[in-house]
Amino acid sequence: MTSNMMRGAKAIFAAVVTASMIGLSAPVLAQEVAPEQLALARKYIDLTDRGAVYEVTVVETGVETMQQIVQQNPEIIDQTNDAITKVIQDYNGRKGDLMNQFARVYALRFSLEELQQIVAFYESPTGQKLAQANSEINTDLQRVMQVFTGNLKREFFAKVRAELRGQGIEI
Repeated sequence: MTSNMMRGAKAIFAAVVTASMIGLSAPVLAQEVAPEQLALARKYIDLTDRGAVYEVTVVETGVETMQQIVQQNPEIIDQTNDAITKVIQDYNGRKGDLMNQFARVYALRFSLEELQQIVAFYESPTGQKLAQANSEINTDLQRVMQVFTGNLKREFFAKVRAELRGQGIEI
């Protein structure tokens, strides 16, 4: 019974969070943005896209698709590879659409003056160094976060168990 209640509560929570996110983002994305503001936001995106997020995502999706298809149909590995290569080439020309969407998000969050300052920073030597290092820094931060999360889960569980033990409950 408690397990079912928890699952139900989690489902309701997930639905509320999803609805809230959709509700919050829809009005923001529908707002008008001045063309010069959008252009500056796009310039920022171009200056900071050192990790080639679009290309990496497309290639990773290609690899996952290859694994999924070949796992079930190993006899068509060559045909699958050719098909994936063709589809990746089709996506190569579509990066601008995603980058424009990213730029729009920034243009809605920052004023024209703020975007001018941001772009000026990323055009400076320090800003360029930061943009180049961000991909590696993010990888390092993810590793730190994984270690922290693993430790937190173990410590948290141990402390909850100790609290329960103090109440005479053994788990």
